[in-house]
Amino acid sequence: MNERVLVADDDTNITDVCRRYLEREGYLVMTARDGLEALELWSSHKVDLIVLDLMMPHKDGWQVCKEIRQTEDIPIIMLTARGEEQDRLMGLTLGADDYLTKPFSPRELVLRIRAILRRVRLIQTPPVASNQTLKYEDITIHAGKRRVEVCGKEIDLTVTEFEMLYLLASHPDQVFSRNQILSKLWDFSYEGDTTTVTVHIRRLREKIEPNPSEPKYIKTVWGIGYKFAGEANQ
Repeated sequence: MNERVLVADDDTNITDVCRRYLEREGYLVMTARDGLEALELWSSHKVDLIVLDLMMPHKDGWQVCKEIRQTEDIPIIMLTARGEEQDRLMGLTLGADDYLTKPFSPRELVLRIRAILRRVRLIQTPPVASNQTLKYEDITIHAGKRRVEVCGKEIDLTVTEFEMLYLLASHPDQVFSRNQILSKLWDFSYEGDTTTVTVHIRRLREKIEPNPSEPKYIKTVWGIGYKFAGEANQ
């Protein structure tokens, strides 16, 4: 079954170009011209991924992302104006999986979408080998079920957050640079800002750490990147 992508942007030139490129790759595409229409299409159709512009009429991308994240962890790629770093950070903080700055290459958008949906498919139909359960003190990661428990309580993670946590936790004490994390998760040469990793790490810490300001599990290795620390349960 072809995956359905919703592209929400009030610029019809952008939605038309995105539709052509995505349909050429075999995706089913819906387009919305404002935030309200985006929410209506999302709530009434089975959508696999959303491309969401931040600046739209009626409801902006931040509001749309926030409402969707209250009920679903569907992958979201934000579109932001060039140079608006605060906008990108806000979008990622609200739970977006990735972002692109305008003007962007439609081909790069296709690559980002393909990479994220590939991770979703792996999660939904995991190989036998990924039915692994990782246990570190208060954290339990069920790889095949894409479920994480902290102190016995299940927590909600986005697709990207889960994949980032699993990557680090399945290689304890191994240091990954931000570029290595991007390359392993996106599975292609990533030309973007490594701020994406920094914000996802911060969100992960808020969800799994007893004290996010003094992380116990996801450690920063200054000047290099991050590693997972924790005593494995036998």
